Amino acid sequence: MSLRYLTAGESHGRGIIVILEGIPSGLTINAEDIDVELSRRQKGYGRGLRMRIETDFVQVLSGIRHVRSLGSPIAMLIDNKDWDNWKSVMSPTSVDLDGDTLQKPRPGHADLAGLMKYGVADFRDILERSSARETAGRVAAGAVCKELLKQFNIDISSYVIQIGNIKADMASIPREKVWHNTEMSFVRCPDPKATKSMINIIRKAASKGDTLGGKFVVRAKGVPPGLGSHTQWDLKLDGRLAQSLISIQAIKAVEFGSGAGFASLKGSAAFDEIFYDKEKGFHRKTNRAGGIEGGISNGKSIEATCTMKPIPSLGEPLRSVDITTKKAAKAEIVRSDICAVPAAGVVAEAVVAFEIARAMREKFGGDSLDDMKKSYDAYMERIKNL
Repeated sequence: MSLRYLTAGESHGRGIIVILEGIPSGLTINAEDIDVELSRRQKGYGRGLRMRIETDFVQVLSGIRHVRSLGSPIAMLIDNKDWDNWKSVMSPTSVDLDGDTLQKPRPGHADLAGLMKYGVADFRDILERSSARETAGRVAAGAVCKELLKQFNIDISSYVIQIGNIKADMASIPREKVWHNTEMSFVRCPDPKATKSMINIIRKAASKGDTLGGKFVVRAKGVPPGLGSHTQWDLKLDGRLAQSLISIQAIKAVEFGSGAGFASLKGSAAFDEIFYDKEKGFHRKTNRAGGIEGGISNGKSIEATCTMKPIPSLGEPLRSVDITTKKAAKAEIVRSDICAVPAAGVVAEAVVAFEIARAMREKFGGDSLDDMKKSYDAYMERIKNL
């Protein structure tokens, strides 16, 4: 059995819908736990006015009874509270166009490419679905996957290491303080000094009508060895994770472990040497591979660094062209965030949780959680005795 999910909904439509299929029966799922993840997605210094309007809560429509999964598809709805202000513009039934059309596409956004692909005359048809509002559905699905992974002591977390030209000094932060410092930071950065500098440059960018990107790390701790496969290109775990991470709006690069740093390393310094003792079994003291070798998890934490570009919706817009008159014009000004790197890390946690849960389901199967656990325990006992 495998996992899959679909999302539907527009940024200013009635809401975001997600259907998650493949969760085994017997998993305890509280809507409040999903709401916590949705709330984390909405936080972070630099978020836009939309976050003052929306307070996301999930409505579970199917697949859960008495807070336990049934094994059937789980359907969830996250209402858009801003829908009340957009009913006429986004009406699925009215044939009258209410309001001005969007005619001046934003460089760096899906506006023009989507308009050309789908043959529409108003790129709001593209904007509404390409918006990062869609990630609320992914976070809801990921929250359920996180609950499944907790049953196997797998934990997913993330933290920001760069916004603009400000970088965190991770070497100065004790590893045991990373999670606490991250959740206490307004930009989800574990380095308190960098946090202050990041807030300042976000404030400066906002004053100039500009936006900022950055980098974050997402980590899956406790992943067993043997997830994914080397046997086909589309079964490789790092390939699946990279696809899911790069699909997050505005993510432009994904690196595992040492990532781009491998280019300057010699082979003798690039890999994680293998050791063995009776208590630990096979193990490694370093994690340059980021927890994956040959497309297969190796038992170390899976670590990926993601690069997010600045958001293309600018208060001081770039040059564009009016698609009707073909004359030069400034791009449309559309309400957006100044910096969404902290929120993107939370979305990344969700998509990583999904991919790890999907790999777990494929390897250990079982229609019920108990069956899945028995298969997992048998496998872990086998590799323990290698």
